Amino acid sequence: MDWQLLGLTFITVFLAEIGDKSQLAAIALGGSSKSPIAVFFGSVTALITTSLLGVIAGGTVAQLIPIQILKGLAAIGFATLAVRLLWYPPQGEDD
Repeated sequence: MDWQLLGLTFITVFLAEIGDKSQLAAIALGGSSKSPIAVFFGSVTALITTSLLGVIAGGTVAQLIPIQILKGLAAIGFATLAVRLLWYPPQGEDD
């Protein structure tokens, strides 16, 4: 097992998940339910399932398209989102 990759993946996903909608939903459900343990296990199962689907999809796409092209497409996609957010902020925000 590549422990460095495991650690990097954990840190990346952990930081990306802090404060996102799924965490806020888990907080709301945990605070309003009589069984926070069930909410915990439901949340963990959901995150594991979505991560598994992402890894399977990524592995499948990587077999069909060369890695350099995938990296280029990802870079273009992120750059496009960044430019769009800079010039066209989300509706309802005053700038």
